[in-house]
Parts: sequence; C-alpha cells; structure tokens
Amino acid sequence: MNDLAEWIATHALSVWALLLVAALLTGDVAWQWNRRHGERAQAAGGRPATLRGPTALLLLVSMCLLFAAIAIALKEEATRWLPAFDETLATDLHDSMQPGVLRLVAAVSHLGDLGTVAAATVVILAALLLRRHLRLATCWTVAMAGIVPINSGLKAVFQRPRPLHNHGFMVEHGWSFPSGHAFGAMVFYGMLAYVLLRLLPHRWHRWVIAAAVMMIGVIGLSRIVLQVHYFSDVVGGYVSGLAWLVVCIAGAEWWRLRRQ
Repeated sequence: MNDLAEWIATHALSVWALLLVAALLTGDVAWQWNRRHGERAQAAGGRPATLRGPTALLLLVSMCLLFAAIAIALKEEATRWLPAFDETLATDLHDSMQPGVLRLVAAVSHLGDLGTVAAATVVILAALLLRRHLRLATCWTVAMAGIVPINSGLKAVFQRPRPLHNHGFMVEHGWSFPSGHAFGAMVFYGMLAYVLLRLLPHRWHRWVIAAAVMMIGVIGLSRIVLQVHYFSDVVGGYVSGLAWLVVCIAGAEWWRLRRQ
C-alpha cells in the first residue's frame, strides 16, 4: 500500500489527468443512457425525467453504503489500511510537489471556496428569479442551503485532523473529513448542471454535463494535491455531496412532473 501511495505521488499530475478523463467518459455514458431512455419514454407517450425514482433510490442507497464503508475503514483500529494510505500519500506529495505546480493547483482550488460558491449562488438565484423560474429557484436555494450544515455536521461527528504541510500555498482550518470543497463542488456544479439542462436547448446538454464533471473533478483532486485533505476526505465529500444532490434533483423532478 505504501508503494502504491508513493507511485501515485510521483505521478500525481498524470493520475489526476487520467481520473478526469475517466470521469468525463463516465458522465458522457450516463448522459447518452439517459437520453436514450428519454427518447423511448417520449415515443411511448410518457414524460422523460432527468433522474427517475428507481435510479435516484439506487444512487442514494449506494452512496450511503459507500460513505459508511469509508467511515468504518477510517475508524478501524485493527487494520488501519485506509488511514495509512492517506498519510503515506500526503507525505509523498509533500516531498514531490514543485512550488509552481502547487501555485497553479491552489488557484484552481479557489473555485470551490465557500465565498466563491456563495457569490455565484446569489447571482444564479437572482437570474432565475428575474426569469421567473420560481420552481427552479426554490430547488436551487434548498440545494445550496444544505451544503454548509450537512458538511459541517459530518465534520463535527468525525473530527479528523487535516494533513500537515508547510508549502504555504493553501492554509485551511477545521476538521478534514469529509472535504467541504468536494461536497460543495458536487452539489453546486451538479445542481447548476441540472438547472442548465432544464433551461438550455438539447444540443448544449452534453457540454453542460462535461463541464460540471470537469469542475467537480478538478476541485476535489486539487485538495489532495495541495495536501489540505486526505484522499479519503475527498472521496467522502464526493459521496456525501452526491447523496444530497440526488435528493435535491429527485425532489425537483418529482415537483416538475407532478405539476405537469
């Protein structure tokens, strides 16, 4: 496990790029699958949905189980393989990352800062209200309002200290698990993609999903490279953020289809 962490740290940027490509391909496959299902539903006289009930339930249960597995692995004193991997990777990244790379990654990471997300949230809410998309504005507000209390509550439960580093490009305080940037990026950019899918013509949908996946992946992985979060912190943030995002989108779709 230490050898794996050392290899990942040595090839961090290449691994980062490969993970982003894999995420983009996964998002594109999901988009194509959902598009085909929507076309079949329309052909049969039904109403296509961005996220159907069974899919939402499956995703929610899967994310809850995965989060529980990560939490148990972090607390497991007998093996401690996950904390050992986290700590080894953080140490190796500390020794291998160049200042120029860290400076660039830090600039990218700020796209997920609370202040950035809050300011963008207000602008998007104002735009939705001005365009009189009241239902979308309500769903958007509920989704964004849940980010801080949910993530802060989980951090308070686990109280995991952050990795130690001294590069000076990013200083964070508070607990580490799950990552607030990963959680916030998943909810903000995921919900923004949903809003745009509802408003933009179909020809833009593929690009919207690709951009959302890219932003979520870049922000989360930047936190590991900067050593302000462990690997499992970011995965935990993604998983818990996706669970909340699924709840919000499923609720928004239920409301939309019910009114129609």
